[in-house]
Amino acid sequence: MMISSKTGSIADYYFGFLKNLNSHSKLDLISKLTQSLKEDKVSGETTLQSLFGAYQSAESADEIIKELRASRSFNRTTETL
Repeated sequence: MMISSKTGSIADYYFGFLKNLNSHSKLDLISKLTQSLKEDKVSGETTLQSLFGAYQSAESADEIIKELRASRSFNRTTETL
C-alpha cells in the first residue's frame, strides 16, 4: 500500500486508525513499538547464495524423485456421462 506525499505520511495514515483506541491500548502499542526498536535486528535479507546447498541427503536426486513419485496417490474418480 503506497501513500502519496500529497495525502500525508504513513504515520498520519496509521494514526487515523489508532486515534480512537483507549489510553491503555495506546500505551501498550507505544511499549511494543519501543521494544521493537531496541531489539537487535537480524539481517532480514536472504540471498540465493545463502540458501544454496541447504538440503543434504544421503540419497541421490534420482532416488528422491523415484520415492516422491511412488508416494503419490490419485483418488480422483471420473463420472461417466
